[in-house]
Amino acid sequence: MSDRLYLSCWVRGFSDSNLLRHFGKMLEVFPFSKLAKTGPVLRVYAIEYVEPPVFERVFDPGATVADLIAAARDFAQPDCCVEIEAAWDLWQHHDDWKLWPSAVTFSCYGSAFEHEHDDDLRIDFGLDSKFLPSEDIEGSLRIQQSNLRSLLHLVSEIEKALPVDRRLLWSESGANFAAVVEEAIERFGA
Repeated sequence: MSDRLYLSCWVRGFSDSNLLRHFGKMLEVFPFSKLAKTGPVLRVYAIEYVEPPVFERVFDPGATVADLIAAARDFAQPDCCVEIEAAWDLWQHHDDWKLWPSAVTFSCYGSAFEHEHDDDLRIDFGLDSKFLPSEDIEGSLRIQQSNLRSLLHLVSEIEKALPVDRRLLWSESGANFAAVVEEAIERFGA
């Protein structure tokens, strides 16, 4: 059964006055999709997620990180979450293996915004099945290892770009993702 996969980061020196600078550094190392037909969507939430966004803007494909951060600047407050919905290109199986845009959501939290885990920055990668081999699909082990390498490379690049105090790759169910990967690979006898 698929589970949602997240990366949470706690950044040394993170504050309400520099949150967009750190968020921008995270976004700068992200390989935005070259195949997506739509651009990123920027949303700013106030207080907590149950409130409707106070700001929402759809950008054209190819929008720069500077464009996204500039648009968020007037709305970023201690009680806000700046969220960017975007995509990156991952191998996916739709009749055959092909690179397709895969949705991701980036979140940057002000100190007074209500959210679980009290992380500073978060990436929602969507379903973990994009990174796990499937016994039902030929070539799955090799292809999904490529997606997993992309994920691990991104985590490494974020750690180089930011003074990360702590990071956690976690799933919605609370399962240890490293153990899930190991178990999936063992099923293949690899």
